[in-house]
Parts: sequence; C-alpha cells; structure tokens
Amino acid sequence: MQSAEIDRLLTPIRNFLLCETPAEWVAMACQPEQLPVLLRDHMVCELKAAQSAMLLLRRYAVDTASGEALLQWLAPYEDYTYRLQGDWRALAQPTSLRKTMMGRADKPYSQDLIDKMVMLIKEELHHFYQVLEVADEFGIAYDKITSSRYARELLREVRTHEPATLVDKLICGAFIEARSCERFAKLAPHLPARLSQFYVSLLRSEARHYQDYLSLAEAIAGQDISARVAQFAELEAALILAPDSDFKFHSGRPLATDVALAAAVHG
Repeated sequence: MQSAEIDRLLTPIRNFLLCETPAEWVAMACQPEQLPVLLRDHMVCELKAAQSAMLLLRRYAVDTASGEALLQWLAPYEDYTYRLQGDWRALAQPTSLRKTMMGRADKPYSQDLIDKMVMLIKEELHHFYQVLEVADEFGIAYDKITSSRYARELLREVRTHEPATLVDKLICGAFIEARSCERFAKLAPHLPARLSQFYVSLLRSEARHYQDYLSLAEAIAGQDISARVAQFAELEAALILAPDSDFKFHSGRPLATDVALAAAVHG
C-alpha cells in the first residue's frame, strides 16, 4: 500500500479520534520482549470484534436458527482461544456460515446490520488466523491473556434503554476499530518487515469497519448522534492518555518506570 493511500485512510480516523497514541506506548510496543503480548492480545481482540458483531446480530437482527448458526461458526475459534482446544492450523479452513441469515421482521434495520456485521465477522476471523500465522513465524506460541481495561471502560458508559443501548454499542465499536487502525499505522514503521507489512495490510478493512459502525448507529438512532459520539471520544482519549500499568494492544500510556526499564534493557 502506497503512503498516499495510507494517508487517505488515516486522515478521517485521525479527525475522528481526539488524540494520537502516545509515543511512550509505541516505544514500549516496539521492544522485542513485548511482541508475545502484542500478538496474543491482538489475536484475542480480533476474536472479540467478531464476537461483538455476532452478539449484535443475535440480539437485534436475526432469528433463533440464524443465531445458533452464528454460535457454531465462532465455536472453533473460541475453543482454541479460551480453552486451548484444537490445532490452530485447522482454522485455516474453519466452519463456514452456510445458513442464510434471516432478519427479524420487527427490526427494520436488521438487513443492514446483517450485511455489515457478517462481512465484518468474516474479516475479523481471517485476521485472527493471520495473527496466529505471524506469531508462529516468530516462534510465539499462543497462551491465555487477560483483557485490558479499554473496551470494558467504554462499554461501561452504554445506556440501558433501547435503541440507545444499540446505538452506544455501535459507537463503541467504531472507536475500537478506529484506534486499532491508528495503532497499526503507528507500529508499522518500527517493527520487523514481516509484521510491518501485515499491519499495513490491515489498514484498509479496519478503516472501513469503523465507518460501518458509525453509519449503522446514525441510521438506527434516526437522528444526529454527534453529541453522543463526542462524549465517547472524550472517554476514549482519556483511556488512551491515562497511565496504565498493564501493557496491551489498546492500553493507555505506559508508566514512566516501565518505559525507562525497557529502554535501558535495549539501549
């Protein structure tokens, strides 16, 4: 991907987010000893993105039979990630979604949600497998990893009445995807060539994902959502800029002592 196209993709994302990833996070992420955490957490983030999309479909868009088909689709990935069951190489030819998703008649936005979320799930699961491939090339075996505070704190602010709950969840999804894209771009120049190329390759789909979430949120709300987006933007930026002792793909600013220690080890 040429630099001009990267800039074209990133410009709206930079305008959407209220802050850039701190230089301290980039410095920490580029330390060789952090690569296992970075890749493992990235892999889990891809699965969680697929799970979040699936939950939205099951709750708001599809009939019961379609919901069960979605569960079966994700089951091999969840077995491997959370229960360490199965061979990751088998996920190269995963269970496909054979059933046509049937929208619920009582949800006028269901087909749009199905069209966008099914495509997103397919792409996120493909990225999940790609991260496993890259990790294997670097000799990094998968192991369970705790989640960061980032998505949890965003979702804590979701309203509890519909359709506001769905709108807020979609807005949260937009910020998670946008931040992922911004971090891919931040990391790419500083990582080994294989990883750099991989992260650049993800930019195009991740950039589209955040826009899909936003367009769905606006359509379902049926009104301007800019004020609500602005509220989540402030929260998201606060999480990214706040000190964070738990380094992860979406973590906040590393503690100064952690950054100094990492620099001293590789100085």
